[in-house]
Amino acid sequence: MLTRAADSPLAFPGTEAAAADIQRRLAAHVVLTPLPRRLLTAAGAAARTDRGCTRAVAVVLSFPDLRVLERSAVWQAGAPEYRPRLRAFFEGGLLLAAIERLGMRPGVVFLRGHGIAHPRRCGLASHLGVLLDLPTIGCADSLLYGRAEAPGPLRGDWTPVADERGELIGAAVRTRAGARPLYVSPGHRCDVESAVALALACARFRVPEPLREAEKRGPV
Repeated sequence: MLTRAADSPLAFPGTEAAAADIQRRLAAHVVLTPLPRRLLTAAGAAARTDRGCTRAVAVVLSFPDLRVLERSAVWQAGAPEYRPRLRAFFEGGLLLAAIERLGMRPGVVFLRGHGIAHPRRCGLASHLGVLLDLPTIGCADSLLYGRAEAPGPLRGDWTPVADERGELIGAAVRTRAGARPLYVSPGHRCDVESAVALALACARFRVPEPLREAEKRGPV
């Protein structure tokens, strides 16, 4: 079972104002830069609650052929609380532990959530990306923050997600023709264009394969 120190940047500090302050401090360390041209691995990490237990799974795939190389998992009794815009404080510790349990250090990690497409520029993918010092990409089914037009109907079509100042913070991406768009945003050591390109390169279906593998049910 995972335990977290009370002073951990992933432990909920007691009030939403204090949590927001942690996010703002971490956001100052987010680096937006293109992904490395040569990636050999891509990981996904996701948490799921079932039968009174929450499990976080991390999976590493080879890139570009997307073969599963390694899986890890951690468990915790109970279901993490969810508060909008503060997701990292309630499931981030489990996800971090699952990623750190991997025997190999992945080239990039996909996470189910947002990166800088967040009111304080520090969604789950940015929060964990800074703590791990790994390139991370957030993938979500809906927008938490910002605005975007619907992309075209074909695979590869995308439109920018912009904040109230018009700054580019993510993309609405059609990863599969006719499917709902996936909202992709850079977390850390990544930028919007390379996040979109990698999400498409890894998407055999709607969700990038590393994240889809992490979200599968069944034994690890």
